Amino acid sequence: MDSNIKYEAIIIGGGPAGLTAGIYLSRARIRTLIVDEGIIGGQMVLTHEIANYPGVESISGYQLAGIMKKQALAFGCHIKSNISILAAELESEIKSVSLSDGNTYTSDIVILTPGGRPRNLGVEGEESLKGKGISYCATCDGDFFTDKEIVVVGGGNSALEEAVSLTKYASKVTIIHQFDHFQAFEHAIEEARSNPRINFIMESAITAFHGVENLKSVDIKNLVSGEIFNFRTDGAFIFIGYLPNTEFLRGKVEMNKWGEILVEKDMSTSVEGVYAAGDSTAKQFRQVTTAVGDGTIAALAASNYVNELKLKQKQIISI
Repeated sequence: MDSNIKYEAIIIGGGPAGLTAGIYLSRARIRTLIVDEGIIGGQMVLTHEIANYPGVESISGYQLAGIMKKQALAFGCHIKSNISILAAELESEIKSVSLSDGNTYTSDIVILTPGGRPRNLGVEGEESLKGKGISYCATCDGDFFTDKEIVVVGGGNSALEEAVSLTKYASKVTIIHQFDHFQAFEHAIEEARSNPRINFIMESAITAFHGVENLKSVDIKNLVSGEIFNFRTDGAFIFIGYLPNTEFLRGKVEMNKWGEILVEKDMSTSVEGVYAAGDSTAKQFRQVTTAVGDGTIAALAASNYVNELKLKQKQIISI
């Protein structure tokens, strides 16, 4: 087994941004490796239905991820998934990433697309009841709650869209949101409000989860009156945003106080030869389409960087 394997580009993260970058780089004949500690597709895989991807009427996130992966592989991109990243050296001219397969992979450029993970409420009973009634993925766990009553926490697009998808299984869905209005697109709000199986508890927050073997009820606090009441439920789905998977990058690239990577218009970071794209970057909107756009820009900028390096190397050799 080789201990040091050379690539021209390494992409850390196999979500829509990383896969798009892999497609563009590989198609440009740049030897590229995508590495991901989880499954290829990122959070997109957990999306029940994507109905606003241009050119596609409706598709599951799992299917779209599969198509993107197939495209990347067809262009010659190498992919390693379900593998641990032990170390990443980004400062040097030659970048390196050490993986749990015992190899160190080097490259001229690195594109960071580690994505994010679901944000927890951080209240009593949440940790002990994860997977026992508390879920962060409607696609993964929705059918476990067939003909049962559940709650959905959140007020953005994901919360409302997933609440609607959960009505295919649950007999009743109650959306709990801390404000008196939603932070979602109007069509998502209208679809949720018009669904007869969906109810709403506004200006409220869950303060505790109760149950032993399974979730039995939640404590809900009215944020206006301060009143706390117990609410019986068979399940809880939490959609309150994501945290960037950037802990391993602290001190390596410039980030904001939320751990989001700061990038320029060409998706370059504070380190030369290192780019970033997708949900792990500091940005206002997080959609599959914006991740794909980021990945495209990062790949094109990185391609230019690699080609400039090749040209410099040829000039040095000719001298």
